[in-house]
Amino acid sequence: MLEPIVSLESVRADLAIRAPELSLILTEDSTATVEEAAQVHGVVPDQIAKTLGVRLGSGEDARIVLVVMAGTKRLDNRKAREALGAKPRFLNGEEVLAATSHPPGGVCPFGLPSPIPVYCDISLQAFDMVIPAAGSLNASVMLSPAHLADLTGAEWVQVAQD
Repeated sequence: MLEPIVSLESVRADLAIRAPELSLILTEDSTATVEEAAQVHGVVPDQIAKTLGVRLGSGEDARIVLVVMAGTKRLDNRKAREALGAKPRFLNGEEVLAATSHPPGGVCPFGLPSPIPVYCDISLQAFDMVIPAAGSLNASVMLSPAHLADLTGAEWVQVAQD
């Protein structure tokens, strides 16, 4: 298994180049779940921008994407199929780690070993600031949803359940 420090450092290096104005937030307490992160950062759970690793399609045509959405929202399979062009299937922990280099609970769209398409759900737009993980179970970053989308080249979609 990849050492979490390597994942954290890949995020730190990525943000140092593409967004040097952002600071990593390292905490003593875990921010691995939406609830933990919201409590640690003193925000509502939906301000935690969770990153989901998803496989679209199957077989040789399958592709992996990341979907970033408000913390308590759930992926709507019908909306995701329409917006992303194929039926979504969640990656398991090992697949997420292999694709992103980040451990479950620290998955984010920064510091990736190779480019992965990123989609941001419009549920994030309800907030001025959101807090995604930063490659570790106790690291985060705070930024606006628009900046998150710009940094990751994300496409805005509506894939959350109502």
